[in-house]
Amino acid sequence: MWVYEKKLEYPVSVSAPNPKMAKTIITQYGGPDGELAASLRYLTQRYSTPLNEAKATLTDIGTEELVPLCYQ
Repeated sequence: MWVYEKKLEYPVSVSAPNPKMAKTIITQYGGPDGELAASLRYLTQRYSTPLNEAKATLTDIGTEELVPLCYQ
């Protein structure tokens, strides 16, 4: 059994918009070298891997790469 608590690990206080920082964050999540691209690469590579151990590892890594995307 588990309990889901929707709260931030560290309190955040935004005083003003910062477009430069926003661009950096968006690039990390959605850019060609971002979390989503890496996750999809791992998850698609698992289908062409012959070893079950390697498939399990690629699945684990791919799903771990997706975790930061879930907490936006």
